[in-house]
Amino acid sequence: MNPPRFVVDTMLGRLARWLRAMGYDTLYLGTAEDRRLLQLAHAEDRVLLTRDAKLARLAAPMGCLIETDQVDRQLAEIVAKLTLAPQEADWLSRCLECNAVLEPREKERLGGLVPDYIFATQSEFMACPGCGRIYWPGSHADRMLARLSRLLRREGGE
Repeated sequence: MNPPRFVVDTMLGRLARWLRAMGYDTLYLGTAEDRRLLQLAHAEDRVLLTRDAKLARLAAPMGCLIETDQVDRQLAEIVAKLTLAPQEADWLSRCLECNAVLEPREKERLGGLVPDYIFATQSEFMACPGCGRIYWPGSHADRMLARLSRLLRREGGE
């Protein structure tokens, strides 16, 4: 079974980034009309995540009402409601900005595209084929991975 794919309404932009960090295909259009979100959910077989009860009902059975307003709790709520099983191997595999799947890049091709210190101290890089962002396993990535581990371990009952 394929992992679920999501479309997220305008009130859940931070949640969209964290779902992408977990490796889930998550569309976030910023400001979009409800009709467009419903259309995407049904046409692309995506779960519509929303804080709007009416929109969640209209999207049924593909609608999921998010009841809490804090992003860590939202993630826990989604994992519980949709019985998600995020795979650690998928974490940080998508661009947090545009949702594209990241691709490995050779360090030699990135000279001048990343800060000098990063170029000198890092050996592994990933790049977004969609928006061109470059990612590397630095302290920010470590903090994100630690936060995901903590959140999902707590949700798992430990």
